[in-house]
Amino acid sequence: MSVRVRFAPSPTGALHIGGVRTALYNYLYAKKNKGKFLLRIEDTDQNRWVQGAEEYIIESLRWCGIEPEEGLGYGGNYGPYRQSERKALYYKYAHHLVQSGKAYYAFDTEEELEVMRSRLSDAGVAAPKYDASVRMEMKNSLSQDADYTASWINSGQGYVIRLKVDSGNTISYVDLVREEVKFASEELDDKVLIKADGMPTYHMANVIDDHLMEITHVIRGEEWLSSTAHHLLLYQAFEWQPPLFVHLPLILKPDGKGKLSKRDGAKFGFPVFPLAWAGQTEEDSFTGFREYGLEPEALINFLAFLGWNPGTEQEIFTLDQLVIAFDFDKVHKGGARFDIDKALWFNQQYIKQIPGDQIAQRLKPIIESNGWDYNPESCLAIIQLYLERVHKINEIPVQAYYLFTELSTYDQEAFKKHWKPELKVKFETLLADISSISSFDAQELESVLKEHLKVIGLKPGEVFPIFRLALSGSLHGPTIFQMLNILGKKGLERLHAQLKIMLDGL
Repeated sequence: MSVRVRFAPSPTGALHIGGVRTALYNYLYAKKNKGKFLLRIEDTDQNRWVQGAEEYIIESLRWCGIEPEEGLGYGGNYGPYRQSERKALYYKYAHHLVQSGKAYYAFDTEEELEVMRSRLSDAGVAAPKYDASVRMEMKNSLSQDADYTASWINSGQGYVIRLKVDSGNTISYVDLVREEVKFASEELDDKVLIKADGMPTYHMANVIDDHLMEITHVIRGEEWLSSTAHHLLLYQAFEWQPPLFVHLPLILKPDGKGKLSKRDGAKFGFPVFPLAWAGQTEEDSFTGFREYGLEPEALINFLAFLGWNPGTEQEIFTLDQLVIAFDFDKVHKGGARFDIDKALWFNQQYIKQIPGDQIAQRLKPIIESNGWDYNPESCLAIIQLYLERVHKINEIPVQAYYLFTELSTYDQEAFKKHWKPELKVKFETLLADISSISSFDAQELESVLKEHLKVIGLKPGEVFPIFRLALSGSLHGPTIFQMLNILGKKGLERLHAQLKIMLDGL
């Protein structure tokens, strides 16, 4: 059977970056094996459904370059691909399990369930659950006779369908990342398969859909590992061949302490979603990596290494190269720490490969939105000057703003530290001497300016920091010759005007 994998998110809001990594690994495995990668929306929990989330998921995958070939929004022969549209199907299969003795109807109210849990807790049970040890004491079709069961169901009162988990068994399987995994059936509860509202639980819908859609490999996060035992029991109850399972390592917080959550973006100062998400409140609204300034290719390259390593020194991979190199044998068991500095390093490698004219076109709306004049020639020069100094394209107009417009501020403390009042006359002589410069080639400027310094009796260390502050407001960044190369005559005028401002501020 050809490989068929799925990405099956719930439409409950923005797509977490961990979900993108799961989608990526599914995509890579499908492409490597010439299989199919499909998108299924798992919306069985209607209380958590959020408008716009489905569209967000599709747009995110499209922006990342890992679009499915089949599924919601893409079509296919195994639909519908939204679980809420398959409701009748799940009940049919659940009823079959009841008829075969693998599942049962349960009529317990929430109050009765809480009484059971409290009783078990008082008896010293650490994790009270509805299982083989209590089911005959509860109100269900196993503990009640057929007449009671039929009467309850016919009355229209609420009920659920539970999986019947027998005790004394070991459930085991071989995970493609974690090797052999075993569960004791005593650790499992009689999981609800169909809820009181008639909707299936994740476990029921997941197994039925994966079987009917002929999924060969279930590739998902480590947090679903504990659910696998129930899923395997369902496959066994239906007498179906289960798919192969792959449980990916968690993406951890930057400090390595716990799973990276959607709230960690604000805490650590970086996004945890691919695209910006506008929620109902400010607290539920988040920026995304697209708006943050990461290139999608860089984000994908970075995410690929969060839990996988090719075993070589190579770090920069195109998507096609990742397809060739990817293998579950090289996926780690342990969690992967989210390192934003590494993500920015990847981004820097990618933006350096983008042609300058393309970067200039992307910067044009930013430049114009600030009210600055857009000059293609000077913009290209600024890009060339700053591309090695930034990690994101959108940092260029922030760091190099003084090359696009007038200087708005300067480091006053740095000026006080480097300014020597006794050199004021020599500075005035120097500024007068260089005011006639006509060539602004950086190398020529350096040669001419240093010659003037010798004649006047000034040292570079006495002049260059002051000129830097006057031109850019900071001691950091390109050389003063590179700045003047772009600013031209305006740069010389700025030196005169800004030095006066700085002296007046002493």
